[in-house]
Amino acid sequence: MSRKNILIAGGDIRQTYCGEKLSGQYRVYYAGFDSAHSPEPLPDTEKCSYAVLPVPPPDNSGKIYTPLSDKPLYTADIGNMLSADAVIFAGTAPEKTAGFFPSHKVISYTQQEELALRNAVSTAEGAVMLALEQLPVTLNGMSVLIVGMGRIGTALGNILKGFGSDITAAARNGRGFAKAELSGLKHIHTDNITGDFRLVFNTAPQLIFTEELLEKFPENTLFIDLASKPGGFDLTAAEKLGRKVIHALGLPGKKAPVTAGYAVADTIMEIINERENAYDR
Repeated sequence: MSRKNILIAGGDIRQTYCGEKLSGQYRVYYAGFDSAHSPEPLPDTEKCSYAVLPVPPPDNSGKIYTPLSDKPLYTADIGNMLSADAVIFAGTAPEKTAGFFPSHKVISYTQQEELALRNAVSTAEGAVMLALEQLPVTLNGMSVLIVGMGRIGTALGNILKGFGSDITAAARNGRGFAKAELSGLKHIHTDNITGDFRLVFNTAPQLIFTEELLEKFPENTLFIDLASKPGGFDLTAAEKLGRKVIHALGLPGKKAPVTAGYAVADTIMEIINERENAYDR
């Protein structure tokens, strides 16, 4: 069976590594990159069975995120490069992307559990790296609070144990407490958070750190928010109180672009294989 064509349409450096990994099974072409990052533009005689778009969705005019190119790229340009039955792999807000491609199947790779699991470790490692860059002291023996014991919170706990940190996990239910216990961490209820921590990682996507709670922490506490926007902090209150809050989004792409790109490629290949196997039955 001949190899199918995949178009990598815009995106940052992690998308080029995604294409590199995909090239082991598919013919990979690029659009929305300058010559240094675009080894193979799509020939005029070819069409693609799949397209991979960046994590950010197109803007309202259909302009695609292309930080590695000086030339704009639009969804209309991509449409002309696709076969009639092509599948489009989108990042966030797939419904917005689908509005620009009404004749094509649009699948969000960022909403796949496989990718979330793969990115959890990269996010946790990036968050710890950020803390090391920001703090004037070592993590060994430091009192650290992790809010939320999901994928990222669990990965953070496992990494910080290796540094010898004094870790407490905050959760809202028995499942979170059980995961903390299985990871060998102390735990408290989120409603009972105290200010006895030098470093705080928040992974819960809801407002937790109100002005009243932030007041309990020392001025030199570092807060790193890993939750999706708007995050878990009252930023106005944090600024008023002089508390340092870093909203660290997109860490896999920033701190580990090769790993992040390969993770996207692996997720896409699994989706394609599942679809093709379903059709073969």
